[in-house]
Amino acid sequence: MSLDEKIKGVGFYPHMGSHFVYMLRCADDSYYVGVTNDLEKRIGEHKIGWDPKAYTHRRRPVQLVYAVEFSEITDAIDFEKQVKGWSRKKKEALIRKDQKALKYFSQRRGGKPRK
Repeated sequence: MSLDEKIKGVGFYPHMGSHFVYMLRCADDSYYVGVTNDLEKRIGEHKIGWDPKAYTHRRRPVQLVYAVEFSEITDAIDFEKQVKGWSRKKKEALIRKDQKALKYFSQRRGGKPRK
């Protein structure tokens, strides 16, 4: 199966660069977010459980649910860190490409407004 077939419909935009932020749904229904410069190889590594110490190893099978490509590795790493800090609901809004929900889940729920 080609990379295009694997990621079809999961939020992948193949024209910007060569660094990817990706999200996997694990067998325990948790999400894993990572960054790579070779998406097909990295997803394959997760699927075969190449690293027994990795988060996804005992949570297989995994399914690619989102990927986006960046031209700059620093941008990819920044976005990966940002998404890792998001709530489950906000990650799911990203997967669904639901802009309204992303905006809603970006709002602070209490305390002082952000400056």
